[in-house]
Amino acid sequence: MFNPRTELRTGVATSEPAAAGPALAPARPVPLERRPRPEYVPLAPAQERIWDDSHRGRSMDWNMVRAYRIRGMAIDAAALVAAVGDVVVRHLPLRTLHPLTERGAAQVVVDVVPEVRVHRSTEAELAARLAEFACHDFDLATQIPIRADVHLLGEQDAVLALVVHHIALDGASIQPLLRDLVTAYLARAAGQPPVWTPLPVDYVDYTLWKHESLGDLADPFSRAGQQWRYWSNALAGRPGRLPMPYDRPRPRERDITGDSVAVAFDAETHRQLLDRAQRSRGSLFMVLQTAFALAMGAFTQCADVTVATAVAGRDHRVLTDLVGNFSDDVLMRVRLDRAHDVDDLIEQVRRVSLAGFAHPDTPNPRLLRSLAQDAADPLFQATLILQRGAAETGDEPDGLSITEVPAGVRFAKHDFEFGLAERYDATGAPAGIDGGLLYPIALFDRCTVAGFVDRFAEIVKRLADGCHGPLSALSGDTADWRR
Repeated sequence: MFNPRTELRTGVATSEPAAAGPALAPARPVPLERRPRPEYVPLAPAQERIWDDSHRGRSMDWNMVRAYRIRGMAIDAAALVAAVGDVVVRHLPLRTLHPLTERGAAQVVVDVVPEVRVHRSTEAELAARLAEFACHDFDLATQIPIRADVHLLGEQDAVLALVVHHIALDGASIQPLLRDLVTAYLARAAGQPPVWTPLPVDYVDYTLWKHESLGDLADPFSRAGQQWRYWSNALAGRPGRLPMPYDRPRPRERDITGDSVAVAFDAETHRQLLDRAQRSRGSLFMVLQTAFALAMGAFTQCADVTVATAVAGRDHRVLTDLVGNFSDDVLMRVRLDRAHDVDDLIEQVRRVSLAGFAHPDTPNPRLLRSLAQDAADPLFQATLILQRGAAETGDEPDGLSITEVPAGVRFAKHDFEFGLAERYDATGAPAGIDGGLLYPIALFDRCTVAGFVDRFAEIVKRLADGCHGPLSALSGDTADWRR
């Protein structure tokens, strides 16, 4: 259930400190505040990799698709349509074009709201209609990055479907987006415009602040220059592509249709993992990342494993209520061949994580151009993202029940995308970890992925049980990663 009065942490979440690693150039803090709008507004660093991919014909890969079932009171379709427009007006990224100009890709805010279509649908029709709706290829230069449909299933039953391009939305934006949608809908249903607390800044202000804070990439003493240099050194000499054991060759025509295999750990395992993390001076994410790296090493028979996670990027309190894309990839290069035992591997992952989180702002396209690898090879093929779900409180906004429903389609941009959520009960006690591994069905059979998930789960349980000693004690075989 969605409750806009409760924190819903659906975005990327990490509990790591801001970080160890090489000190960045000291500089006077740049204030994040409203600024005059220059003629040219560049992309935010977190948008660059998405724009670059979309510009090369992969726009649909980045669609974020959500569908929400609304029940509990008579549905006012006109109010729901108006509420979508209200939210698009409030949050600038939802009405921003991203054309290529003489100075580079730009953000251009326009006074446009989406045309929201209202359909009368049945339960039998809904899944197919949602799947068809999700497969929209945004032209970022000419179209605002949001679409919305309303499906009326009954007098007190409707589904609001949203497709938003990732260039304008990240996981942590879902909470403020839904909260503002509910506020606007209730106001419009009562015949009033919504009343919101004004946003302290807009995404354009954030973008300009971010670029000023990072400085010029060509300046070796700037934050941007130092972060770029860190990644160039950290990734030097790594394998260009992990030898994933695909069940089929990559198809000539790109196909990112995905499926997922679920995984879950009970509350006791969750508690034991937290204890293991504390003893290792790390976090739950670091322990799970250790298991993921080891499982990937065994799966690919490679002792030098680079995977990715994501950072929320909302490193200023005024960004909490903004809708936009602030998150970015952070790479994790783990050298299994340099770990003497299990504890040494956890410590390596801890150091790699802290250093990575301290250098989160080098866009993938820039980094690719600086590495000695085939430009066609990706920076990473697998991701592990840990989120933290909020405890349910049970109260509903003015009698509304809003529940997320399957959107009918999954896009698997990478070979493996592991999404996990740690959950806590109302007292704050660990309540378990669950999630799933998303994969492209064009490349893998389900049984292959299920086997990987089983191996990962077994490694996680052995870590929770306090396993020490050689890596073979975790991996379940006699592989010697140091040979």
